[in-house]
Amino acid sequence: MTARGRTATASTAVLVVGIAVVTALSVATLGYYDPRTSGPALPLVTGAAWLLFAGAVAVLRAVPARAAGALILIGSVLIGGAAMLGPPNTSTDSARYAWDGIVQTNGLSPYRYAPASAATEELRPEWLFPAPVAARDGSVGCRGERILASSEPTTGERVCTAINRARFRTIYPPASEIVFAGVRLVVGPDARYWPIQLLGLLASVAITAILLRALPRRGRDPRWAALWAWCPLVANEAVTNSHIDVLAALLLLVATLAPSGTSGWRAGVALGTGMSVKLIPVIGVPALLGRRGWWKVIAGAVLVFGVLYVPYVLLSGIKVLGYLPRYLTEEGYEDGSRFALISAVLPPAVVGPGPVLVVAALVLAATAILVWRKTDPDRPWLGEVVMIGVTLLVVSPRYPWYALLLVPMIAMTGRWEWLAVPLAMTFRLLEPHPGYYRSALLVAVVLILGVTAARAGRPGLRRGWEELRHPLHRPSRAPATSPTVGA
Repeated sequence: MTARGRTATASTAVLVVGIAVVTALSVATLGYYDPRTSGPALPLVTGAAWLLFAGAVAVLRAVPARAAGALILIGSVLIGGAAMLGPPNTSTDSARYAWDGIVQTNGLSPYRYAPASAATEELRPEWLFPAPVAARDGSVGCRGERILASSEPTTGERVCTAINRARFRTIYPPASEIVFAGVRLVVGPDARYWPIQLLGLLASVAITAILLRALPRRGRDPRWAALWAWCPLVANEAVTNSHIDVLAALLLLVATLAPSGTSGWRAGVALGTGMSVKLIPVIGVPALLGRRGWWKVIAGAVLVFGVLYVPYVLLSGIKVLGYLPRYLTEEGYEDGSRFALISAVLPPAVVGPGPVLVVAALVLAATAILVWRKTDPDRPWLGEVVMIGVTLLVVSPRYPWYALLLVPMIAMTGRWEWLAVPLAMTFRLLEPHPGYYRSALLVAVVLILGVTAARAGRPGLRRGWEELRHPLHRPSRAPATSPTVGA
């Protein structure tokens, strides 16, 4: 290793440790739900993590290939481990995961009763359902971080719980419910948040390992795996807040990497299972339709999706839809207000929700057709970036964990500019003003278009559909000593 390589390796290691330290500080001391730490501290620390991440990826370009692979994998474990040093700090979803697993281990369908229902009272662990606390003035309320006030759906009796929307049945599809039940079978009802955080860490590291193996096999620089491995979004949302979306991202990546043709069934099984974890991997379908044996992908996905749903449908019937219809209304998709960029041009209050929904549908349909027609069937990851990224920009969800689906595909393509989308979504979580979010998304669009245009205009940086049909990097028998990221 040259002196330059040693210096770059040491500098990268320091920056990666810095990401881990900042992550640990954020998780252990700063809580989104803790009024004692409200204010600018959490946004500032989150911003620092992103800056360190950008610096580490930039310096990684000069690190020799073998050392880079070790740094990426070790960093993934180190940063993910740091993200486990505290409970969820910007989401309460993992409390629902725990509860859904607990009721299933007691023989109940998670779609049958709402958590606040009196029918489940005997199953409630104290950490999820603390007793109401009397104040000095005699009033009774709910206290504690992440503890919300709810009520029994029938009697209206006060219920204190860590579960959000406790008066409504679960929203999660069956593969997620199977995972939740499996975790609780192993750890029992009294283990708090760490089991599902550990699952998130394992899934995150698995994606890192897959990327490190897949990238060089497909003529890509393995250093791009760092875009996933060290990304603050991954640490925060896959591990600390342990969103089940990380499993959906893992399964979509497996489906995307499956060779075209003979592996269609394998891709279909992975895709269908991913859709049964969280429905959103369905937006990855257009990029897979051009491959040989595409019908196997679709048939396998539909078959697995249906088989996983059958037991729960038999137990709960139409209740398997859970909170989903109400969720879509609550999030503003029914009245058009959630589409941040489109509603800026077509305000729903002025034109009504109809035109907003039509434009959103047309943009997504046009993107899906373009991705289907233009994606190289043997190298579909750029199509996945475009389809998932455009969908997130159009739909503009409030929650950054939906972008976990996008980041592995960014790593596969090296299209770092698309990280502006999860960064904008993270900004929305920490600063919920709609106007700021719209501005952040607009900045992301400008950056993506600008960098894409620069690549198209400069032969040395050309990255388009043609790159995936005629890749600039081919696997070589002789390992490169220090290839440049994105070359």
